[in-house]
Amino acid sequence: MSTHQRFIMKLFEWLLGKSDMNKENKVWTLIFSAWFVAGISTLGSLFFSEIMKLPPCTLCWYQRIFMFPLSLILPLGLFPLDKNVVRYALILSAAGLLIAFFHLLLAAGVIPESIQPCRQGIPCSKTVISWFGFVTIPFLSMLSFLVIVVLLVLTYFQRLK
Repeated sequence: MSTHQRFIMKLFEWLLGKSDMNKENKVWTLIFSAWFVAGISTLGSLFFSEIMKLPPCTLCWYQRIFMFPLSLILPLGLFPLDKNVVRYALILSAAGLLIAFFHLLLAAGVIPESIQPCRQGIPCSKTVISWFGFVTIPFLSMLSFLVIVVLLVLTYFQRLK
């Protein structure tokens, strides 16, 4: 078995609760991972708008409203470890995930133009960046929120054990 395969096996053992790591360390690691994703997403959002000079649309602003506080709330739950931070962060990230999913459907053309919220300024359906033909800014936002939601739900269930 290669090193990569052992790492993946240990990761799944850890996520399924079959490793020897104690519950407090698992909860801390999950909250830290969610904060790391939120921090990278926040920096990425600021990079796109401030460095690359891509103006955010209305839905991008709404997603920022839900992502930026996660970068501040989640580390407050780490030092000292406060498992209740999951309640607040999960609400923010779930709301952000819904908006990001709506934005992704809008950019993909699934949602008709008649119900688009971006009437003035930058159109929300405009694709500014497309890496590999499918990685767009709305996709990155949805992926970030989805990963954070999954990590926080895992944290919530670790808390209950």
